[in-house]
Amino acid sequence: MTTSAATPSTGPTPQRGIASGFGARTTAAEVLHGIDLSGKLALVTGGYSGLGLETTRALAEAGARVVVPARRPDAAREALTAVPGTEVDTLDLGDLGSVRAFTGRFLATDRGIDIMINSAAVMACPETRVGPGWEAQFATNHLGHHALVNGLWPALARDGGARVVSVSSAGHRRSAIRWDDIHFEQGYDKWAAYGQAKTANALFAVELDARGRESGVRAFSLHPGGILTPLQRHLPTEEMVAFGWIDEDGNPLQPSFKTPEQGAATQVWAATSPQLEGMGGVYCEDCDIAPQVPDGQNSGPGVREYTTDPEQAARLWALSAGLTGLDAFAGKSGA
Repeated sequence: MTTSAATPSTGPTPQRGIASGFGARTTAAEVLHGIDLSGKLALVTGGYSGLGLETTRALAEAGARVVVPARRPDAAREALTAVPGTEVDTLDLGDLGSVRAFTGRFLATDRGIDIMINSAAVMACPETRVGPGWEAQFATNHLGHHALVNGLWPALARDGGARVVSVSSAGHRRSAIRWDDIHFEQGYDKWAAYGQAKTANALFAVELDARGRESGVRAFSLHPGGILTPLQRHLPTEEMVAFGWIDEDGNPLQPSFKTPEQGAATQVWAATSPQLEGMGGVYCEDCDIAPQVPDGQNSGPGVREYTTDPEQAARLWALSAGLTGLDAFAGKSGA
């Protein structure tokens, strides 16, 4: 299902579609039809709620053992009661001590990771500071996952052929990386902070793929589509009504909204599809590689150029390694 460490791709994958045959209404189960994940181990952050739960369910039903690290482990165990083949551990992505403790416990089990899906996120939350004063969306959505992947690198590289999938969003169009004020110390905007975090998720995949492909580890990012899930928990009803997402009774109004099963499909496709053999570092949507669009384009499908820029990706990696103190590739560069 994944690239062999013995025959890594020698360069980046073009950011253009491959006519996968799937689309916006494809479900995770349909993506996995005919794929046997027996004997594979997957790790899904946020894997007990919203799209993460549907992702966990689909992978487990295809035969994978799924580890779900959770900030609320009791809630995770309850949500996964009916999903066999899963296990839960404690992890708070906004707390580097928690990340280090989790990675230590996992590595002590002496298991390799075949699939890692970084699905946990917060969106448009009130201004919140974590750790040494980091802005919470950037810290949780990006820095926590940077630390987690680097801490788990021995398990990811162990057998070759692992895939790491970062769940980004079309929200990346709200902001590039704000190099002069990443933590919004000069004024907070919840949507710009979300956009920056989602841009960071995609840039992380670009650089991880560049660094990891020699070990057979490939990375992808994606936009899952518009879906109403608990991710919107910080948004007041009146704001979602004003956006035209729902009516005053909470009913969805956008015909383009996906079901959770459809929303989980692209991350499952990126994590498992034989069609992506030998590929990596690209941004996907609707179960295909998304088109590249100019930075000024705000509508339609596709990913902005700054979100897949290898120079920006390398710069973000260096910044993140410095902030977290974690870099599995210290002294090396894949860019």
